[in-house]
Amino acid sequence: MLVPVPPLLAGRLEGWDPDHTVPAKDAATIAVVRDGDRGLEAFLMRRNSGMAFAPGMYVFPGGRVDDEDGEPLTWIGPPPSEWARRFGCDDGLARRLVVAAVRETFEETGVLLAGPDEDTVVGDTTDLDDARDALENKELTFSRFLADHGLVLRTDLLGAWAHWITPAFEPRRYDTRFFVAALPEGQRIDTVSTEADRSLWAPLVDVLAHVDRGEAAMLPPTAVTCRELSSLSASEVLKASADRVIRPIEPRPVLVDGDWWLDVDREEHT
Repeated sequence: MLVPVPPLLAGRLEGWDPDHTVPAKDAATIAVVRDGDRGLEAFLMRRNSGMAFAPGMYVFPGGRVDDEDGEPLTWIGPPPSEWARRFGCDDGLARRLVVAAVRETFEETGVLLAGPDEDTVVGDTTDLDDARDALENKELTFSRFLADHGLVLRTDLLGAWAHWITPAFEPRRYDTRFFVAALPEGQRIDTVSTEADRSLWAPLVDVLAHVDRGEAAMLPPTAVTCRELSSLSASEVLKASADRVIRPIEPRPVLVDGDWWLDVDREEHT
């Protein structure tokens, strides 16, 4: 399948040297969803125009994997070996990916996939803003945060969805695993990361229409994921994730009649 190269990125293809490709850094993101009046909604953030990577693009919460994400912590749900099997990596990286996904989502939105035990999830997290700031400023590790608050990581609330690698022509590249999760009952999003200049709960049918009309910008991984989720309800998302075969997808630039497109083989991840 060919998708247009976002105008913001098209200029980077001029003078691109395939022999000088930047290594991709490990990253993780979560499509946090809920049911709305117009079908499934996802929480999206528009990255500030001054950001070095994907400025002006609507994205899911997430970010880079840190070394500290490998620190021991109490873990409830599928073990690292299961995530490693789903994402085709070793157990150590799988552990860091899961922790990074949950940590970054908490830092950026306050959504926290953790609870006191295997049967409960924390409710309103707005009183944890100081901890979010400390995590974002690297003054606190996620394992220390959970221990200080008597919480355990609830990996059973996550689903594995996709694996995308930033195209080779980008000067900043990420090897990103995509997770899905329903917004836990009782939680709400109050403030978001300063990396975003806009954030919203977006009905997927509406936001995709805006993208198709060129009124909103998304990188292909976000747009494809939104399309795949759009026909589901929040309660169906985790079940759908269990049935997916996940392979890495690295869009390749293709020149067609003088215009650049990205070749995305959807059969590789459905």
